[in-house]
Amino acid sequence: MSNIIKWPGEADGPNPNQFLYVGVDIHKDKHTAVATNCFGHKLMEMEFANTAKDFKQFVASMQSLADRQNREFIFGLEDSFGYGLHLAKHLFDSHLPVKMIPPVLVDRSRKYETHPEKSDSLDALGVAKVLIQRIDTLPDYSISITDELAKEIKELAMDRDFLVKEQTRIKNQLHRLLHKTYGSEYQKKFKDIFALKALRYWKKYPTGKAYILVDDSILKNQVRRKINRLMDIRQECKEIKNELKILLDRTGQKLPTMNGCGTVLASAVMAEIRNIERFHSLAALAKYAGLAPRQKSSGKTIRHVKSKSGNRKLNMAIHRIALSQISNSGNQYAKAYFKKKITEGKSKNQALCCLKRKLVNIIYMMLKHKQAYNYQK
Repeated sequence: MSNIIKWPGEADGPNPNQFLYVGVDIHKDKHTAVATNCFGHKLMEMEFANTAKDFKQFVASMQSLADRQNREFIFGLEDSFGYGLHLAKHLFDSHLPVKMIPPVLVDRSRKYETHPEKSDSLDALGVAKVLIQRIDTLPDYSISITDELAKEIKELAMDRDFLVKEQTRIKNQLHRLLHKTYGSEYQKKFKDIFALKALRYWKKYPTGKAYILVDDSILKNQVRRKINRLMDIRQECKEIKNELKILLDRTGQKLPTMNGCGTVLASAVMAEIRNIERFHSLAALAKYAGLAPRQKSSGKTIRHVKSKSGNRKLNMAIHRIALSQISNSGNQYAKAYFKKKITEGKSKNQALCCLKRKLVNIIYMMLKHKQAYNYQK
């Protein structure tokens, strides 16, 4: 059986009734699968471990059911990049059709139920129903160099995000400890109290000369541990940034040439978009990023409102690029466009949304054609 099924309403397309729809709810140690017909009626339920041995038994059981029903089957996986990665690869290598199901669609379907309940079995059934309803729009699972690179970029970007959050916690803890020993005066000693010179000073004099305590060794060790960890985090962030640059170079994309989009933000964009071929148009990418206005009309009243949905991580990355482009050292074209929208009567937030939508168009074309940024300062 081919991995990809020709479907979308064509005259020579397959009959929906000739398939079994297998929804799989993914977990760390075990998965739950539910097979249904085209009407969403449950035909079989199976629980199996997240191991290669159980994958073979699972496929054999589904094949046996399909043979008895004289049908073929399609798999829908709610998570094909995390805990479901090994199962997705096993099905793909077995030349079986696999569709990727966004969790938000399953969650939305559950909320519309009269009595919304949650269990592994119901989640798997929900995946199967989404598979039936949206079979023509769901992306096929595939393995390509682009997808694998995007996956590695996303993992590194997540590692860096965790380190940045930990760095913030360490800084807050250092603020508390330094205030305890130096009082408010510690903030006046250095312009940046977390600069390398300042950290060396705090490490050498963790409790200050005026601090009097019978035994202050515990407090000194606390401060020094925080400083050592902070310096380690900075070094790890540098290493991750270098690794991200190497991966970005392998993709052949030139996003870092855009003003305000360095290695870190380019990685964030690439991690969420993954493969630009997933999006058939500029509007599709804008909608995915939550930057396409939503129509909210009633009767003769037609209006559009700002979307609060979409991929928020991608939205935030584009937001940061936009802010950088309209800064004092930003891009002259972006600043001119931003000011133009304000003169048209839009608020600053609305003008910024317009700029973000413009940036989506530019990012789409840059990724689609692997071009460098043409609107340099």
